[in-house]
Amino acid sequence: MFRPLRPLQVVFDVLVALAFALVALPAELATGATPGTEWVAVVLVLIMGAAVAVRRLSPGLSLGVAWTGALLQMTAERNPGFVDIAIFAVLYVTAAYGSRIVFWAGLASVGVGSAAITIYLFRWGLIGQFSWSDLPSAVAILIAALFALGLAWTSGALVRNVLRGRATRAAQERAEAETAAEQERTRIARDMHDIVAHSLAVIIAQSDGARYAAAADPAAQSAALGTISTTARSALSDVRLLLTQLRHSQSDGPQPTLADLEQLYAQVRAAGVELRVDVDPAPRGEVPASVELAVYRILQEALTNALRHGKGGPVDVSLAWWGDRVDLRVRNEAASDPGAERRAPGHGLIGMRERAQLIGGRLDAGPDGAAFAVSATLPVRADDGLRAPANDSPREFS
Repeated sequence: MFRPLRPLQVVFDVLVALAFALVALPAELATGATPGTEWVAVVLVLIMGAAVAVRRLSPGLSLGVAWTGALLQMTAERNPGFVDIAIFAVLYVTAAYGSRIVFWAGLASVGVGSAAITIYLFRWGLIGQFSWSDLPSAVAILIAALFALGLAWTSGALVRNVLRGRATRAAQERAEAETAAEQERTRIARDMHDIVAHSLAVIIAQSDGARYAAAADPAAQSAALGTISTTARSALSDVRLLLTQLRHSQSDGPQPTLADLEQLYAQVRAAGVELRVDVDPAPRGEVPASVELAVYRILQEALTNALRHGKGGPVDVSLAWWGDRVDLRVRNEAASDPGAERRAPGHGLIGMRERAQLIGGRLDAGPDGAAFAVSATLPVRADDGLRAPANDSPREFS
């Protein structure tokens, strides 16, 4: 029933109502008051002043108080006067700030009030005894009252629509901000998974190798510990970068590029995996950053899966950079696990598929004979400078 208002707004409305009453009281006392009935003018001013005072705090209460004052005025057979200006302010707030019921009650008051004004002016002889010859005048008064009262209500309805539009835009902006934040959290979580899972897989493989080689080959143990240290430092740096993005979301920070693939390959080879990389054709020109990031993260996750779940044999990586797309494939010998095909896909496969779909690509992962293969096709815009190279022989990286 009562709207939340700031104390300053309540004080302002009370001061406006007080000023209105101080101006309306002398005018009402001078408007044809019958001797001995001055108290009616005082009560009427107080009632209408109260309606003005609570008009924004409670539009429904204000409308009821204004109707009480109007009924008192008609009962006392007083002429319309300055105090009736309060009715326009009340109708305005019922349309602008009132609830749905108060909103339509204000519209109904426009019609009922206009009819009451017309009947009152003729019925009580303030204009003259009604006759059929006065019908045009009565219609004119009714139209004038409808226009005046309806204008106040319509103005409030327009303000109501403006306020609703602002609220809708604010809600939309909040929803968009929440969606963007959720997408950013998902991206960071996916990056965190890629970084931590890959780094831990390398560290575990190196740790196992160092443990087995400790007695027979101390130099191999030292090299393995060095790889563990390098991998852990790299992972720590990436995690710190992601945490920085969480604290300062406006800064995206540097992302992996194709130039970082050699370091990724070196980490996998350092874990004791025979990695064979083939790039044919090679990229020409600048590759979009989104494609670079997707290729890096998909390869990182696929190689991590090969380290964790592979049989230990060679891993084949092939990249083909065409004019409008890049074809990526990672294939390794699958571990002999009878229940592997029945297990639900993990977050790694889901993350790779989401990364491919994010830039409009496609990714498939599953058994390929006795091996496991991850194949992806990622679109590359033709205007990014990538063209299929002519007479370019395959390049083998080993």
